[in-house]
Amino acid sequence: MSGNPGPVQVPLLLGMMRLQDYPELAEPQALLGFIERCVEQGLHAFDHADIYGLGQCETRFGEALRLRPQLRHALQLISKADIVLTPQDRSRWQVKHYNSGAGYLRASLDASLQRMGVERLDGFLLHRPDPLMHADEVIRALEDMLASGKVGWLGVSNFLPLHWQSLARELPLRCNQIELSLQAQGAAWDGQLHAMQTADLQPLAWSPLAGGAFSLALQQALGEVAASLDATPSQVALAWLRRLPGTPVPILGSLRWSRIEEALAGAHLQLDAPTWFYLAQAARGHEAP
Repeated sequence: MSGNPGPVQVPLLLGMMRLQDYPELAEPQALLGFIERCVEQGLHAFDHADIYGLGQCETRFGEALRLRPQLRHALQLISKADIVLTPQDRSRWQVKHYNSGAGYLRASLDASLQRMGVERLDGFLLHRPDPLMHADEVIRALEDMLASGKVGWLGVSNFLPLHWQSLARELPLRCNQIELSLQAQGAAWDGQLHAMQTADLQPLAWSPLAGGAFSLALQQALGEVAASLDATPSQVALAWLRRLPGTPVPILGSLRWSRIEEALAGAHLQLDAPTWFYLAQAARGHEAP
């Protein structure tokens, strides 16, 4: 429900980054039908960012939501800001960069609200750690967002512990959205997930299926495990994530309904430790230390 204090505990979040890649969802009515279908299946958390489609993904989502404004209260809307892509850079250099300045973050939040036609985001995340970030300035800006009622809760994305700890001392951060999959499993080994669990930060895993770019050895291992569990390889790969500390919630990048149904059907699949390590070894190419 809108206004919850933190990320909803759902089997997965739906990432809106590739919304423009689905012509069947191009019309507002079709996208509204898709959103309604998701809600009916218990999927009501949608992950946005101001740079997705250079803002067009939020705009299209907002156009659909305006057809049925009352649906807003059944959704969790998350967005992110602080990345400035090259086409958005108004300087003479035309360079991708980060901007965590208070004024920029406030303007980005207001722009996202306007594009989606809502008065409040459930979650607002800093998209990338900015090497030029002034923590005190960012903290004040994010506190103001909470106090204004425009944001329900706060999080970060792609932050290492030394990045988010400086903010977490002053802010009630709820999540860290990181790349995490069998193909990108560093956070499972270097202590990041345990640090997040200790700090009560919910891990959200982007690219949980590595965009389909699993190695041949991993594909074979996933197939073997899937056959033994009467599941699909993708279901097994997502179950591998859920076995990790903090029970990471995958952000599914595909908006194809068959892929969503497949992920939902395997949401309760569980792996024992030997199976988890077998898959980890197949992906890494060597056994555990």
